[in-house]
Amino acid sequence: MSDTPFGFGLPPEEPENGDEGKKKDPAGGGQGSGGQGGGNPFGANPFGFGGLPGMGGPGGADNPFAAMFGSLNPNDLGAAFQQLGQMLSYEGGPVNWDMAKQIARQVVAQGTSDGTKDASVGPAEKASVEEAVRLADLWLDGVTSLPSGASTAVAWSRAEWVEATLPAWQQLVDPVAERVGAAMGDVLPEEMQAMAGPLIGMMRSMGGAMFGQQIGQAVGALAGEVVGSTDVGLPLGPAGKAALLPLNIEAFGKDLGVPKDEVRLYLALREAAHQRLFAHVPWLRSHLFGAVEGYARGIKVDTSKLEDAVGQLDPTHPEQLQEALQQGMFQPEDTPEQKAALARLETALALVEGWVDAVVHEAAKSRLTSADALRETLRRRRASGGPAEQTFATLIGLELRPRRLRDAARLWASLTDARGVDGRDDLWEHPDMLPTASDLDDPDGFVHREQLDFSELDKMLGEAAGKRDRSEDDEDDSDK
Repeated sequence: MSDTPFGFGLPPEEPENGDEGKKKDPAGGGQGSGGQGGGNPFGANPFGFGGLPGMGGPGGADNPFAAMFGSLNPNDLGAAFQQLGQMLSYEGGPVNWDMAKQIARQVVAQGTSDGTKDASVGPAEKASVEEAVRLADLWLDGVTSLPSGASTAVAWSRAEWVEATLPAWQQLVDPVAERVGAAMGDVLPEEMQAMAGPLIGMMRSMGGAMFGQQIGQAVGALAGEVVGSTDVGLPLGPAGKAALLPLNIEAFGKDLGVPKDEVRLYLALREAAHQRLFAHVPWLRSHLFGAVEGYARGIKVDTSKLEDAVGQLDPTHPEQLQEALQQGMFQPEDTPEQKAALARLETALALVEGWVDAVVHEAAKSRLTSADALRETLRRRRASGGPAEQTFATLIGLELRPRRLRDAARLWASLTDARGVDGRDDLWEHPDMLPTASDLDDPDGFVHREQLDFSELDKMLGEAAGKRDRSEDDEDDSDK
């Protein structure tokens, strides 16, 4: 992830012929006549761009405009100005998602820090993933009452993961980005707002581009590490599609000393377990996304930094606004409502991850010799936050960390012992039946508590509805 969350450090252009292709020669355009100087308004890199597609200079050049003008290539100039124009003229939603997608793909094309480049998934890898998911579903049938939730199993490249998950990122990030965009216009004094329409419009366009750039960087970086579509505990991919990333699975298992087939199968178990939960608990997706949105509503934007930046805004140095934005705009409100929203979110994430952890361990412990080691590795990976936590903490001030994963896993395991598989999984029938944060503190109390039976309530409601319908029919007959 970029160290400058809202900077415009665009990566080099993605190769035209795919990830195996060659990038354009970075030496093609030197600094030339556009070099830095007191008389050159572009010399200070006013828009903070670290490189634009088609530019001659390297992607982190201090003076991209000088490099751009020095190349004197009409096609390069046109591409650079087109990108700049798109940024400043953007009039869509709070996030420039076209820019986010473009940058994410470019980050993927650059490869990860270990030098691994993205590549198309071959037939053999696709077959291995399909077989692993098929076997995982077979094993899970014996440890959960929830049937398979994956209608298809797919092997994705990193670029395919980006394409498939962007709609979910949009749903998660747009609400907060909308408030940030509004704040960028509200920082001007009220008497100036009527006269500053163009400036406000430019600021909001820049805000959309800033978010787009940061989200693109974050999603692109995340694509280099995730192993499936549910790594962050949320269903980021299309419903019913169990997805694994063979390239990242290989990198994940590289130093574990565990056979590659076992690593793939264990991760397939986790992906398939998530898919079962999200497919057969119809309210769960909206519950999780609603918890994220509920918490996000309580995050306020620190406009003091924006006010300072706008008050001193130099048209040739809008990076001042960029620097203000990256100092930490998001501050959760210290209110009972916000604390309750955070507790709901953390508990929901812990319950999902804890259930997956418990059922996967039950399915794998007698079949995979490395089950315990892989379980502990995955637990530490999730508990430490990793890229998912950093992504959300940077974008919307929110950490998607299941802080109580171990507590939740113990509770689900205890429920299995006390009530059996069916009794445990029946709790997913209604959100009010699930354990709460306080139940994670006292798992034994929850396990042995008298169970709520919603079936009787549903029966009573159904009978009442039937009586009402019959009464209405009788009234209609009497009117004839």
